[in-house]
Amino acid sequence: MNINNEKAYKITVLSGDGIGPEITEEAERILRAVSTKHFTDMDFDYALIGGEAIDATGEPLPAETIAKCKAADSILLGAVGGPKWDNLAGEMRPEAGLLAIRKALGLYANLRPAVIFPALKSASPLKAEIIGDNLDVMIVRELTGGIYFGKHGTMTENGIEYTFDTEMYCVNEVERIARTAFELAQKRGKKLCSVDKANVLESSRMWRKTIEAVSEEYKDVELTYMYVDNCAMQLVRNPAQFDVIVTSNMFGDILSDEASMISGSIGMLASASLGETSLGLYEPIHGSAPDIAGQNIANPLAAILSAAMMCRYSLELPVFADEIEAAVRAALEIAATKDIYLEGAGKRLVSCSEMGDIVERLIIESK
Repeated sequence: MNINNEKAYKITVLSGDGIGPEITEEAERILRAVSTKHFTDMDFDYALIGGEAIDATGEPLPAETIAKCKAADSILLGAVGGPKWDNLAGEMRPEAGLLAIRKALGLYANLRPAVIFPALKSASPLKAEIIGDNLDVMIVRELTGGIYFGKHGTMTENGIEYTFDTEMYCVNEVERIARTAFELAQKRGKKLCSVDKANVLESSRMWRKTIEAVSEEYKDVELTYMYVDNCAMQLVRNPAQFDVIVTSNMFGDILSDEASMISGSIGMLASASLGETSLGLYEPIHGSAPDIAGQNIANPLAAILSAAMMCRYSLELPVFADEIEAAVRAALEIAATKDIYLEGAGKRLVSCSEMGDIVERLIIESK
């Protein structure tokens, strides 16, 4: 099906550091391919974030970057950080730019799907009988509150220095992430598990009470609760029991990385950061991997799948998303980058750009 869309979509690309430029280049190429196929215009602009921004401007998130992002229909991000900037103060580190762009754009909901592709079942550290045939878990992580944005500092008492980071949430923050999660669950398997540490933390007790109140608006969704330590165990013991998981910023950060390994590689996991408007930021959940930067061996599929999420959630082009995801699925049957390559599996070992070539060709050739 060809789509003749008169709208020209504006995409801001934040390549970032390490392998960021390599993987965003492939994701952009795939977006160009699918949009050209369907006679749709996509205009790309570029801005600095993270370490590259520090080197060029002295700060991890320049005002120009925020302005370009706010003027876009959506944002594609690579990765930030690296040992070059590890000794900088916290507010000047590359990661501070990532936290700041989420805050500046009001992107409070992070969607991280953990999906097992059939071609990668053997690459997963979990046994096939544990994974099952169609594992698909969506983790909804609150993104602009919690311990990452609470009060931080140091103090001295009786001659001893203490450092503190404070977990803080207001009811409104929990209500809005709850509604995002419930609405996603309604479109999926109608099951939502809220993860907290309510047996210990006061903030988690408020979280649970608020989730319970919001659940009254979504009677068709089955709501359960789980402590974060148990959830971490259950994700590797029986991941198929989960449909949608909603949790706080720090817990979501940890659990989504754990869930990523179910897929066989962290290089396969995409994410979407959303807010009140259609503007979203899309990025792979892996880091900047400076040890392999510039070698053309990184896995671009998480960035490409992030581009598919962009088409689905921000650009309202679900046909584009379906075609990209189908092409990735087909590409994995014939080729593998270094991180997912298994000797004797009958697949061709390919570079980052070669994997992009394959996905692009499959999109162009698809009916």
